[in-house]
Amino acid sequence: MAEWTRVAATLAEKIIAHACQRDSVSPGQIVTASLDLLMMHDSGGPRRVASRLEQLGAKVWDPDRVVVVSDHFVPATDLESAEILALTRRWTQQAGVRHYDMLGICHVVLQEGGHVQPGMFCVGGDSHSPSGGAYGAFMIGVGATDITGALVTGELWLKVPQTVRVNWDGALADGVSAKDIMLYLCATLGMGNENQAFEYDGPAVRAMSMSERMVLCNMSAELGAETGMVSADEKTLAALVEAGRPFTGDIARWQSDSEAACLAEHHYDAGTLAPQIAAPHSPANSRAVTEYEPIHIDQGYIGACTGAKLSDLHMAAKVLKGRKIASNTRLLIAPASVAMTRQAAADGTLEILTEAGAIMLPTGCGACAGMGAGMYSAGEVGLSTTARNFKGRMGSAQAQVYLGSPYSVAAGAVKGYLCDPRELLAEPA
Repeated sequence: MAEWTRVAATLAEKIIAHACQRDSVSPGQIVTASLDLLMMHDSGGPRRVASRLEQLGAKVWDPDRVVVVSDHFVPATDLESAEILALTRRWTQQAGVRHYDMLGICHVVLQEGGHVQPGMFCVGGDSHSPSGGAYGAFMIGVGATDITGALVTGELWLKVPQTVRVNWDGALADGVSAKDIMLYLCATLGMGNENQAFEYDGPAVRAMSMSERMVLCNMSAELGAETGMVSADEKTLAALVEAGRPFTGDIARWQSDSEAACLAEHHYDAGTLAPQIAAPHSPANSRAVTEYEPIHIDQGYIGACTGAKLSDLHMAAKVLKGRKIASNTRLLIAPASVAMTRQAAADGTLEILTEAGAIMLPTGCGACAGMGAGMYSAGEVGLSTTARNFKGRMGSAQAQVYLGSPYSVAAGAVKGYLCDPRELLAEPA
């Protein structure tokens, strides 16, 4: 193993150098890095790679470093879905992969299990794999061809990204969340930030829960970035203890050097940020909710890896407590994991949601990926906590899907139209 470098480096550069057994790396270099973890799910995993591995006569390089999650086709709604789930289970058993899960969305259960830890170099077979960066790791998403190669070799080649630092000073107002930050950044910085690693910091970020930090890193994919990252701190360590996999390393090693060069550095005041809504058909079509007319909503959807974690359900419950869903609007909620559903039931959150008239759906990717229950029909207008609202992604290409935080979706469901959740939060229920 190479000696630890004394050259000033960003967190991304430190992790990549370590994975390459180099003293240092520089943005733009093409390197081959050894993997600490590989994740894939039922949609882009075994059904895509099994036949390729068979043709190659190859085996998985290290089954203990592979995590497979069934989430896109769970629960099966047709025979094809059931067969994909069966294939996924069989393949993991035959390959000797012990870490198989179908109890939640991959980006959530990966963290619930403590699989991603500070300093790790990880890859996932899904574009929102940068969620793992919330734990101080470097994690990117790739397609099935690269996943196949990585499964066999335990390595991945990449171009070392440039780092962009995004600092949020101050504190978020009540009714404003990490989702609003990312929609604002999509509108402000655009979605063409290729080969960049976004590193989030500042008092507002440090005050966030791990679930909220995951939203920042997850939606770095919407910025077009290679990944998103938050350096590990005491909250990170506490979350790993809770997951049953305490971090045994030194988090001081996995921090960006303040003097390290970066492509750009942005500073924002979290206290001035209003709830953001993205209009169809792009997250970059975002602006403050106060700039919208009261557009009628046919369906609100609280789901996906960016919008249905326990903290998201708590946001929705804060708005919905003592209120009812509008008569001409429906609100669907699909918790991000079975564990989070259990926790929400135990603390009374599910009761608040269902008393308001919300319809609970099974855990899984569901409507976010245009699968299963909750899709939109032609002409319908929706408000969703998902990360993307591309045309046709969540059902009909003739549907109009807006994006917002759980606060905004819950408020819109109560009013029946786009509205500022801060107004409801300020009123007695």
